[in-house]
Parts: sequence; C-alpha cells; structure tokens
Amino acid sequence: MKTILLAGGLGTRLSEETGVRPKPMVEIGGMPILWHIMKLYSHYGYNDFAVALGYKGYVIKEFFCNYKLHKSDMIVDLLSGDVKYENDQSENWAIGLHETGSQSMTGGRLLRLKKLFKEGDTFMLTYGDGVADVNIDELVKFHKSHGKAATLTCVRPPARFGSIVSDDNNFVQEFKEKPQIGEGWINGGFFVFNYSVFDLLTDDGTILEREPLETLAARNELAAFKHDGFWHCMDTVRDKDNLNEIWATGKAPWKKW
Repeated sequence: MKTILLAGGLGTRLSEETGVRPKPMVEIGGMPILWHIMKLYSHYGYNDFAVALGYKGYVIKEFFCNYKLHKSDMIVDLLSGDVKYENDQSENWAIGLHETGSQSMTGGRLLRLKKLFKEGDTFMLTYGDGVADVNIDELVKFHKSHGKAATLTCVRPPARFGSIVSDDNNFVQEFKEKPQIGEGWINGGFFVFNYSVFDLLTDDGTILEREPLETLAARNELAAFKHDGFWHCMDTVRDKDNLNEIWATGKAPWKKW
C-alpha cells in the first residue's frame, strides 16, 4: 500500500526555519521530520512512498537523491573518480517525488497524485510535519474492518504548558510536563483512503479538511481511529525545540525502529 506525504506547504509559522527549506525538512536529532514519519511507516512494512512537493521541493529531492551520501561512509579515489560506500544505512524505500504546485491546497495536492492509483485501490496519507506512535497495522486493520471510504486518526493534542493538580491546602498532588490534553479530539492525520475519495476533489484549491472530509462525514463514510498515545506536530520553533528535547532523551515515543 502506498503512503502519500504532504510536504508542499509554506510553513509560515516556522519562518525561522522555512526561509531556507520546507517544513518537512526541519530536523529532529539531525534528520528531517519527514524521515522520522517515513521510518514509522517503514517499521510496519510500508515502504512505498509518494511525496507531494511544493514550496522548495528541490530541497527534498536533493536530500533523497543524495541519501546514500548522507547515510554512509565513503572512500573516494580522486584519480579515477570512483566512490565506494561503506557502512551503508540506506533504507529499502521506493520514493516518488512529485511536484504538486507551489500554491496547491491539501486536496489539490492529493488530486494531482490520482494518476498513481486505479479504481479499487486503498492508500494512506499523512502530513509531513507531525510525529506519533500510531500503530499503522492497527490503523489499516481498522479501516478494512468498517468498510467506509475513509479513516482519519484523531488524537489528543499536547498541552502548551504543563498541568498541576493541587489540593485545598495548595500542595501539589500531581505534576505533568506538557501532557496530552485529556479532553477533546482533533485531526491528527494518518489517513487511510479508498480510491473513491478522488470524486470529492475538484482542483488545486480544494482543501481536503473542508468540503471533502465534511462531505464524507455527512455521508457516514468517515471513520475515526482514536489514538490515545503520543502525537506532536511541528508548527513553531517551540515545537521543534520540544521534539528535539524528547529525541535527546533517547526515549522518543515515535521511534519504533
């Protein structure tokens, strides 16, 4: 099953980083967040990717074209020009890098990739700026079980600040640093779609999260896979720093590999 990664947005809220690279290429622990997302899917055996490019898409192209260089030791014979790679840590991934327009919306980018699929196909899609410890096998199993056209993963977002519970004497009973919010669910990405979703996409201006998903919900064709575990998007520098701090502990929840 192919996985689409939406990686073409401007990332304006992270302009400190995105002036020189697209948001999916902002690094956690020295590797782009896009790579972290792909590693999660790969852990569950899904290694066929299509990356929907837009803003500064050439940066993503160059990264993957030179992936072996990034992830291997090298011996270069300057006289002959021969290059020998050692300790090669390349991934067993097939990656399509597709230009989907500099101004396209999420649904528009997906529509441009319709050519990759045929009637009856099922595929996955997620955003290129959020990591989670979603069990992809369980997600796919859930989608196949309900027979609806689409599944989205709903998550509890992390609180911006830590939470404190105190008693009547003002003694702290519980302290949690940036916990997942206990109430309310939001769209966390990690979709599974049947081919029929393309019927709801009109042009480059289609926003997937508006009319297409709203229509699917109204038709009772959109199911929610509830994920109570870790989920975190990278919208701001604060988010980036927080994710890097989590990675530095060596216990990043999304690191399943």
